[in-house]
Amino acid sequence: MDFNLTEDDLMIQETAADLAAKKIYPNAEKWDEEGKLPQDILDEMAELGYFGMLLPEKYDGLELSTVTYNCAMEELSAACAGLMITISVHNSLCCEAINKFGSEELKDKYLPNMAAGKIIGAYCLTEPNAGTDAASIKTSAVKKGDKYVLNGTKTFVTNGGLAGVFIVFAVTDPEKGSKGISCFVVPKDTPGIDIGAPEKKMGMKASDTREVSFTDVEIDAMNIIGAEGSGFKTAVILLNNGRIGVAFQAIGIARAAFEEALKYSKERKQFGRSLSSFQAIQFKLADMAAKIDAGRLLAFRAAWMKDNGVNVAKESSMAKLVCSQACNWVVNEAVQIHGGYGYMKEYAVERYFRDARVTEIYEGTTEAQKMVISRQLLRD
Repeated sequence: MDFNLTEDDLMIQETAADLAAKKIYPNAEKWDEEGKLPQDILDEMAELGYFGMLLPEKYDGLELSTVTYNCAMEELSAACAGLMITISVHNSLCCEAINKFGSEELKDKYLPNMAAGKIIGAYCLTEPNAGTDAASIKTSAVKKGDKYVLNGTKTFVTNGGLAGVFIVFAVTDPEKGSKGISCFVVPKDTPGIDIGAPEKKMGMKASDTREVSFTDVEIDAMNIIGAEGSGFKTAVILLNNGRIGVAFQAIGIARAAFEEALKYSKERKQFGRSLSSFQAIQFKLADMAAKIDAGRLLAFRAAWMKDNGVNVAKESSMAKLVCSQACNWVVNEAVQIHGGYGYMKEYAVERYFRDARVTEIYEGTTEAQKMVISRQLLRD
């Protein structure tokens, strides 16, 4: 297992870091306050290929490895986690759903436009009464001739208001439990789709999050992704991808908060000395740096294993668990080092503190990750 980045990895990482420093970070606070991303940054990200990072070149994608892709995601997250999750959900959940499990017809129809950013994807799994227990979803898909008719409501849908297509999980056979769940591509312009107002969130405010309802939504039978009844397995595999992404997102937020705290500790004077000269602050910084590096190594391991075709159910959950917990701990310490100023919006650590919290919730809660890890350990 070699964690030395290749020249291509470093080029992608440096390009993303440069973009983040020049275009994203300077505007992140404004986007957070406005609660949305401007169209021009989405257009620029699309032009640079960020909406097709994992897709094969035959569909106009960049065909990056998981490691390379997530090097870029960490940089974007350090600048604006809301923009990062917009791109991450599109790539690792929506594009991958069609690319890995869809028919050639679906791939040809949707992936080139998704790679170009002309169509943004939204992932519709969670429901008002089905979060961690995804197998208990109630959205239904009833087959009628050459159509499926969808009815139900999905909540906390990232990219809900931006999406051109929805990746929707619905029950096709209620008698089979999780084996009766299927996955579908649903175009936004299909009659019967109702997109709710943007959710008012603690953090990740630049990310578009909404409730999406489906009422007698008719879609062609060819819009099913994979075989009927394979949807739950598809969701689990895709969530492994997403958890690696959230691990790198958490590390990006933590690293950014750490860098702000390190800089502030050198500049801020108390009792005639810089904060960084006090051992209490030095020990905080040491612990922060160690937790970030430890988390990043777990995230890289999971990404490397995925690239090498290894089952990463346990390792992606370990990475997500450790990185998200480290992120929340680090940003809390960053705010503490800033003292009263850390509580003020003028300082970026206030935003990082709010953005960090959800990393322990979405793509599977901290408790859900422990369930996955322990089951894998006991199974082994």
